[in-house]
Amino acid sequence: MAPLSTRLLIQRGRPKSNRLGKIRSLDLSGLNLLSEDLDHTLLGRLKQLQELDLSDNQLETLPADLGLPHLHVLHCANNQLSDVTHLCQFPQLEELSLEGNPFLTVSDSLKVTFLLPELRKFNGKDASTTRSKAESLNRELTTRVATHWKKFMAALSPEEQAQAQADFVKSAVRNVRYGPMSLSEFTQWRVRMISEELVASGGTHARETDMPEGSHKATATQQPRARPVALRRPGDTLLSLSPQKRMCTSLLAPVEGSLVGSDSSQLEPLHFLQCHSKNNSPSDLKTQLWACAFEPAWDEGQAGAASQTVATCGGEAVCVIDCQTGIVLHKYKVPGEEFFSVAWTALTVVTHTGHKKRWNVLAAAGLRGLVRLLHVQAGFCCGLIRGHRKAIATLCFSPTHETHLFTASYDKRIILWDIGTPNQDYEFQASHLLTLDTTSTPLRLCPVPPCPDAYLLAGCEGGCCCWDVRLDQPQKKRVCEVEFVFSEASKVSGQRVDGLAFVNEDVVASKGSSLGTICLWSWSQTWQGRGSQPTVAVVVLAWLQWSPTILAYFSLSTCPDKGLVLCGDEQGSVWIYDVRPLLAQRSPPQTAPQAPTQILKWPQPQAMGQTVTKTMVNTVVANPAFTYLTALTDSNIVAIWRRGEP
Repeated sequence: MAPLSTRLLIQRGRPKSNRLGKIRSLDLSGLNLLSEDLDHTLLGRLKQLQELDLSDNQLETLPADLGLPHLHVLHCANNQLSDVTHLCQFPQLEELSLEGNPFLTVSDSLKVTFLLPELRKFNGKDASTTRSKAESLNRELTTRVATHWKKFMAALSPEEQAQAQADFVKSAVRNVRYGPMSLSEFTQWRVRMISEELVASGGTHARETDMPEGSHKATATQQPRARPVALRRPGDTLLSLSPQKRMCTSLLAPVEGSLVGSDSSQLEPLHFLQCHSKNNSPSDLKTQLWACAFEPAWDEGQAGAASQTVATCGGEAVCVIDCQTGIVLHKYKVPGEEFFSVAWTALTVVTHTGHKKRWNVLAAAGLRGLVRLLHVQAGFCCGLIRGHRKAIATLCFSPTHETHLFTASYDKRIILWDIGTPNQDYEFQASHLLTLDTTSTPLRLCPVPPCPDAYLLAGCEGGCCCWDVRLDQPQKKRVCEVEFVFSEASKVSGQRVDGLAFVNEDVVASKGSSLGTICLWSWSQTWQGRGSQPTVAVVVLAWLQWSPTILAYFSLSTCPDKGLVLCGDEQGSVWIYDVRPLLAQRSPPQTAPQAPTQILKWPQPQAMGQTVTKTMVNTVVANPAFTYLTALTDSNIVAIWRRGEP
């Protein structure tokens, strides 16, 4: 692309004029412009410009001084922007479009509300929703910075205080934390600004917020909050507990004491959300919620790494929620779809400039038999996989190959895909690696931890099956290699397994094969004893007592780092088992099922402010650190509990 010229600007400007100073609207979209092509000297002559379209170019940043003081509308969709701070040069901007910039995050969206005080429309939507999120976070950050100021200064003498104020900013940025990791860029940015202004004022304006002046100015938080509360976004109904219930509904009915060991602490209800309602109706208590998964932590693998962002699916929507604040960070809707399953993977992508970026991709699938690969931060679908003739029941990524995805369908097939890495347009081109045939509908998928590249375990309508998934084998279409049964006395298969998860590298928790119990069995001992038999009885380690209900499809989950098994039931309860003491026993398994360690009871309807007379908890998932627990119900409620301090 040749540099911008006066002639080009006149050709693309409106109204038609031979003078740049008369142009009010300018379309520079689709010209493959680079950031260096935006000549601020030339553009600065557009003194009356009110609308500028820079969409569909290759811009990585906006020059710091374009000299457009009267700009009201700016379109920068489908570029390569990674920073929004230079937008502050447009204080009169009322409408902004940044969609399709894959390196912009929700943090950048929140920054926009501070940088542009007059903004009314953002990415085609009312900017007030984004602004309200920013205000809520800002109030909490202001309070926390003020508290940190008091602690920081209290430890210093008067002489030291005068000299140490500059160090306070560094200390605040390092120590003040709030909100999810996905917002850390925004929160640290704000903490630095709040701290610098606090130092400049000598600590006298510790409780003043720093929202832009005008009609959107936020009020200060006068008292530190005891704990964060959920932020209601328009169209999402927050089911709040009464003050009395907030204090007493830890909802724990200990059956055999509390959780043992250093993790002993109480779970408290934090948020009850309706974010999947049809037409955003608060009266919708029928939309079925099916699955949830915690986003991989950015520092996964490091000590103390813990994710607090969870994806939930149900009805025609996929939501991404921050468990700490209750904020729905993203919502993706497909009219006519019903999403049954979600799964995360963390990719490392290389930009066209050679920079490496970590990118968490969310896969979602359901009734239509399609897999959608979602770029959550940018808010768009960047890949669509077609391969099943019927609905997809569940999906999961390989723990060792970040691009390998298993999908299981009601067409009685499990397919292994390689989604690959996105091209420069952030589009995926998935390739088909394997097809695994089943004799019944697969319901749950588990790569076997000791050998995830070799074997896949699946709970199906007709039992528990295992496939060889090694890619160095010639067959691309395979049948079940072995089927597991749960009674030594009977080799009869056909028992539904609707719950399946590994507790650790060896122990499997499965549910559905026996009424009112969960089975713990050894993968290694069972596999060693199989020989060449197509049907093998599992080596049972223990039985766990569960609800005697005849209803099915209550999905269990595990928290391997904590040795926990979790499962909901038809009464709205969450059963929690700490199985570490049980597995440490060397004696043969007891015949009597072991009682749960704890049971979380669902709040009473009057405490929730809704007419929910009965609800079933069909899915329960905790993050690896077991600091947050998310439960989904058949009455369109996402419940979030938080583990308090021991």
